[in-house]
Amino acid sequence: MHGFSAILSPNELNNLKNSHGFVSAYLDRTATIDTTHTFEFLSLDPSKGLWNASNLGENVIVGLIDTGIWPESESFKDDGMSKNIPTKWKGKCEIGQDFNTSMCNLKLIGARYFNKGVIASKPNVKISMNSPRDTQGHGSHTSSTVAGNYVNDASYFGYAKGVARGIAPKARLAMYKVLWDEGRVASDVLAGMDQAIDDNVDVISISLGFDNLPLYEDPVAIASFAAMEKNVIVSSSAGNEGPKLSTLHNGIPWVMTVAAGTIDRTFGSLILGNGETIVGWTLYPITNALVHNLPLVYNKTLSSCNSFSLLSEAATRGIIVCEALESVSVFNQINNVTSASVVGAVFISENPILIDLGRVFSPSIVINPKDKKALIRYIKSVEFPFASINFQQTFVGIKPAPAAAHYSSRGPSKSYPRILKPDVMAPGSNVLAAYVPTLSSATIGRNVFLSSNYNLLSGTSMACPHASGIAALLKAAKPDWSAAAIRSAIVTTANPLDNTQNPIMDNGNPSQFASPLAMGAGEIDPNKALDPGLIYDATPQDYVNLLCDFGYTHNQILTITRSKKYNCDKPSHDLNYPSFIAFYGNKAKTMVQKFSRTVTNVGDGAASYNVKVTNPKGCVVTVLPEKLTFSYKNEKQSYSVVVKYKRKNKKENDVLFGDIVWVEEGGAHSVRSPIVVAPNDIV
Repeated sequence: MHGFSAILSPNELNNLKNSHGFVSAYLDRTATIDTTHTFEFLSLDPSKGLWNASNLGENVIVGLIDTGIWPESESFKDDGMSKNIPTKWKGKCEIGQDFNTSMCNLKLIGARYFNKGVIASKPNVKISMNSPRDTQGHGSHTSSTVAGNYVNDASYFGYAKGVARGIAPKARLAMYKVLWDEGRVASDVLAGMDQAIDDNVDVISISLGFDNLPLYEDPVAIASFAAMEKNVIVSSSAGNEGPKLSTLHNGIPWVMTVAAGTIDRTFGSLILGNGETIVGWTLYPITNALVHNLPLVYNKTLSSCNSFSLLSEAATRGIIVCEALESVSVFNQINNVTSASVVGAVFISENPILIDLGRVFSPSIVINPKDKKALIRYIKSVEFPFASINFQQTFVGIKPAPAAAHYSSRGPSKSYPRILKPDVMAPGSNVLAAYVPTLSSATIGRNVFLSSNYNLLSGTSMACPHASGIAALLKAAKPDWSAAAIRSAIVTTANPLDNTQNPIMDNGNPSQFASPLAMGAGEIDPNKALDPGLIYDATPQDYVNLLCDFGYTHNQILTITRSKKYNCDKPSHDLNYPSFIAFYGNKAKTMVQKFSRTVTNVGDGAASYNVKVTNPKGCVVTVLPEKLTFSYKNEKQSYSVVVKYKRKNKKENDVLFGDIVWVEEGGAHSVRSPIVVAPNDIV
């Protein structure tokens, strides 16, 4: 036994601390969860690339640490799955309330549940669904995103309709339910993760986190260290507290931390009476027959949409156009329009919170302010302007995309700021995946609730399983690679450009490019990750050296490693990581930071790489040597980096970023690492 949870008095805790073998004790904490087309957006193709090389992730086992699973979902059927479950698998399907062993199959090969921590923290609590069954929808959604089977005609009330499938559709799933309606505590998370490791999963996907905890008190950090030792890849969500800097959780050096981005898809359109189409955004779940060829109502008084009485009087007159105003929130406008039972409305807004996380509860559509001119021009050009709102429409290929989602938590990590986090960005906005059909997933007006087998959700919780699925595919294609090597391949091949071939934008900071503190190295690129050219590897002792240098005590490090086989003989602030972050202080005028890195050639044979540096603004980055030559596969070469930054004045407080790219001579490989130079006081 590595540890246990218990209710102790202060005296009992002191006695325990004085007992032989005591290492550490900490309070149980509360966890935070971070909530069809995305595989196409990521260019996954069964005939080539990573899907082909991995056989769709066949026989890789992904463990989900989450709210449980709805086993009856079509996404978890086992059609087409191999009957030969890997012999290493030690897990099982646990019996519980409304859940029996027959609910597991060749897709869902394990389901367990852990709630002793919740029960201990609330002695009189009654667990409402004491089994692996999902009652929140979160776990079913993330599970089907990672490795859901093929489902024809999946949609959210007709939106995003198509063939749903997970990123690794032939991978096996195992659910470890640790999050409950009655509470979410650290000890249950740690128990679930430890069990997943013991059951021999290959990948752990964990879309939850704990805020502002040191690594030695963070159950995700502690359990994921043991996972890393066994080469189990842990993919985690960055959190949904953006766009403010240093809000990220799971900033753990030995896990992959995933930010959320938008995708190139939107829903619904406004058809003007002159035939002009304005593509907008709506998820209203009723057919377009309700809002067809109705008058457009636009005047300065009514179109502020801030008066319930005025809207009520005009409710049946037609489609009311609601202006974008600084003085009136678009959410207040939506609330007023819904309360007044308006027959149709157009909201003019580019508020990313509305597009990514909101819903409209009345027959209405949101259009971008850039389209306002065409709308108003038409209204003023005819005596009786009219329009239709088309619902249940899906448009793809929208540009620019992706963008860093405004809600996605930003780095650096407060728990360990010396490692650049997040690592990468993956699709996280309006992702279609399985849901619990007994829950409400849409609302009409104030009191009509609708359910669906599939739901469109947004959050880093949705981004994380995309990265987890890609890690599973890489595990199938490259079974000998370490967890660090797989993360490295994903990071160094990520794309910093959007589909217009311009730098990815930051929805949390309009008109600004996304920094690596928002998107990591960029949008995840599965096919390029299959063949990264060079990788940055790391051993468990390398991570311990980092902890030693950070100033953790022997017992604090032992709490994380749960082993005495490591030492602090060579403490180091530098880890062989595929990215760089340096900090400058308030007093020093000049900052100089040195790094060293070792890369392994995983290409087909001999190769030479030349360095290309994009300096962060005001910085000089020196890389030596400027050329790396490899004579054979798996050969290692090292290089050093010096980052110099001279502040022009004491008021400078900017986050600066650039990159180092190793470009293969005469080859196709470009191995990119982002660099961030940031002020100390943002942590």
